[in-house]
This record gives sequence, C-alpha cells and structure tokens, in this order.
Amino acid sequence: MVTPDNTNITDTIIIEFSKTIEMFGLTPLEARLFTYLYLSGEALTLDEMSEALGKSKTSMSTNIRSLSELNLVTRVWRKGIRKDLYKANSQLFKTFMNSYISRWLEATNQQHDGLEDIKQQIEVECKENSITSEQKQLINRLDNILYFHTQIEKLFNEMNQNINK
Repeated sequence: MVTPDNTNITDTIIIEFSKTIEMFGLTPLEARLFTYLYLSGEALTLDEMSEALGKSKTSMSTNIRSLSELNLVTRVWRKGIRKDLYKANSQLFKTFMNSYISRWLEATNQQHDGLEDIKQQIEVECKENSITSEQKQLINRLDNILYFHTQIEKLFNEMNQNINK
C-alpha cells in the first residue's frame, strides 16, 4: 500500500501513467483508478479506492465495472472479508494490448461489414441502371477502403498472436 512518505511520488506516477492508459480509450478516472490499483499491488475495496481517489463509492463501482469488463482488474475473494476486493492485473503490456486489439478488431469488423453492405447496394443499383464513370470510381475507392480494413484486421490478428505466444 502507499505510505504517506510516498504520496507525492505516487500522485505523480498516477498522473503521468494515466496519460498513457487514457490512450487505450479509458476515461481519465478509469485510468487513475487502474494506475492506483496497480501501484498499490494489493486487492482493495471500493471504499478504499473511493477514499484514495476522492471520488464517490458509486463512481468507483461504475469505473471498476468498466475495468473489469476490459479484463484490466479482477475481483478477488478473501476469507473473512465480506466486501468485494479488486486487484489490477499485473501483466501490463499483455493486458492492455489484448484489450486494445480486441476493441480495434471489433470496430474494424463492424465498419468493414457496413462498407460491404454499401458496396452491395451500389452493385445492385449498377445492375439495374447503366454504370457511370463516377460510380465506377466510387466502387474502386470503396474497394481500396475495404482492402485497408482487411489489412488492419490482418495486422491486429498478427499482433494478437505474437502477444499471446
């Protein structure tokens, strides 16, 4: 746990590392909460987190749930303790990259599917009417965009395989 002597150092680390964590799509409070849990190195209750970060217990509950859904924190059970305890997952790189890559892949796949639907609509329209040079150019550009999404998906799948080796 953080001692009073280390409070200034800990606060500085929380501020600086939270900036990095926010780049993974976390809110500022989620980033600070994760960083605090990681630095503490032990499982904490919502009350302890609330007191340390100066936020309400409800706010801590909401944010810890988000971190849990991203597999960044784990709920811990201890005999004799009735309150829920949460601990940050300790493998920083693997934990964040898996979460980040999963979100990117999901978003990329949804966007790719939406673009494929648009392409099919254009192709149906072109079969019914004669295709114009503008439509031909549009289809060509759309094919390039779809290829871009395919390459992103391929890259993130390769990264995911390398991380999980």
